[in-house]
Amino acid sequence: MAYIRRRTLLASCLCITATIFLLVTLQVVVELGQFERRKFKNSNLQNGHPKVEGVPKYLYSFLKREAWTPNGKKTSDTDSYPIMLWWSPLTGETGRLGQCGADACFFTINRTYLHHHMTKAFLFYGTDFNIDSLPLPRKSHHDWALFHEESPKNNYKLFHKPVITLFNHTATFSRHSHLPLTTQFLEGVEVLKSLRYLVPLQSKNNLRQRLAPLVYIQSDCDPPSDRDSYVRELMTYIEIDSYGECLRNKDLPQPLKTPASMDTDGFYRIIAQYKFILAFENAVCDDYITEKFWRPLKLGVVPVYYGSPSITDWLPSNRSAILVSEFSHPRDLASYIRQLDDDDRLYEAYIEWKLNGEISNQRLLTALRERKWGVQDINQDNYIDAFECMVCNKVWDNLRLQEMGLPPKRWKAEVTHLSCPEPTVFAFSPLAPRWSSLREMWVPSFQQSKKEAQALSCLGWKPPRRPWSHTLLTKPASQSLSLTCRAEYHSLPLPLNPKA
Repeated sequence: MAYIRRRTLLASCLCITATIFLLVTLQVVVELGQFERRKFKNSNLQNGHPKVEGVPKYLYSFLKREAWTPNGKKTSDTDSYPIMLWWSPLTGETGRLGQCGADACFFTINRTYLHHHMTKAFLFYGTDFNIDSLPLPRKSHHDWALFHEESPKNNYKLFHKPVITLFNHTATFSRHSHLPLTTQFLEGVEVLKSLRYLVPLQSKNNLRQRLAPLVYIQSDCDPPSDRDSYVRELMTYIEIDSYGECLRNKDLPQPLKTPASMDTDGFYRIIAQYKFILAFENAVCDDYITEKFWRPLKLGVVPVYYGSPSITDWLPSNRSAILVSEFSHPRDLASYIRQLDDDDRLYEAYIEWKLNGEISNQRLLTALRERKWGVQDINQDNYIDAFECMVCNKVWDNLRLQEMGLPPKRWKAEVTHLSCPEPTVFAFSPLAPRWSSLREMWVPSFQQSKKEAQALSCLGWKPPRRPWSHTLLTKPASQSLSLTCRAEYHSLPLPLNPKA
């Protein structure tokens, strides 16, 4: 019995020892955990304040200056800052607090903020602007802002006075808009001066044994500018290598056949071998200038340009491009190109500015220097950020004026903020059905857009009760057009569906 008691006592001691050991171990783990948390917390303190890791710069200031209510509770962003509501879901952001210099605004695509008391501006993307879906009734303190950098053919309604003048702020390709995007496809001065892709003239002359003097690369066929009709006619007078889907007579290497490849080194090397390139825009509008113009200038190829009537205001030098508008017929243009192709001295006059790294156009230099956004530059805001901040700053300007008891300022877009005439066809355009899409689609599309704009104009503006106030007329209890306007609008033919 004594033996059994000793064994029982020993087992009890072992259990007690194990329990004590487990308790001590647990305490050590807890202490270590608290130590690590203190260490982690201290490592994130900087001058007594939390150090923010992995948070965008535009949010950092809000972590430092949070808004508080009188009872000590933190307010939400939408109660503290003006709301900028993207009526077109361009950014895809359901809610973001953005810093614009000293000002801050809340940006969102969430339409539930339509009637929020802090909603101050509606932002529209031009391609998606639809008069059947507008934030009506429009209130006097709501600013409307338009962002439209794409082709005019995407939404012709914007080019008519009743529509463009609905907006208070604009960012378009026109130099006259509040935030001009005319140089949206040009990174800067240095890429124009760069000789990286320049092929020496003697090498280009040797390549002429297997290459045409002119190259054409388009896959968006028969656009409003009627460029394919012109090129087709030009082909009867001079040899042209055409690589795209439009008028193709030559193939690119398989890896370069996708649209994404047009900004690759391999594509640039092929294009740089040519002396001239047909740089034809898909629409003819003032200041609508795309990569079709800037790309050949960067590569050391002479652009034969058709598009913006104001292109002379944007040339790097007086002799850096051949303008189609200066020739009465494609045969005259072909004759001039052949002359330059045969005479090195005449040809070099068009690339002398690049060889010397001299850009004499002060308007172009000033526009690049003063623009408030960058192209493929991580050190600068992009143009969408700049547009958002332009509107945010304007809203805050008026809030500060109201705090001082002063009337707010009113901004309004002008017809010059988007200028694009009705599409036309070249006199020599063939009448065969295959090539008549411009007559069958683009002209009626433009004319229909004018009727839609007129239908919208019947909404009118109330006579201002104050010099700074205006309100879009609507039925108070309805977000739809008036009966007269709806009757006029719905009498229009079904919308056309031109290619984007």
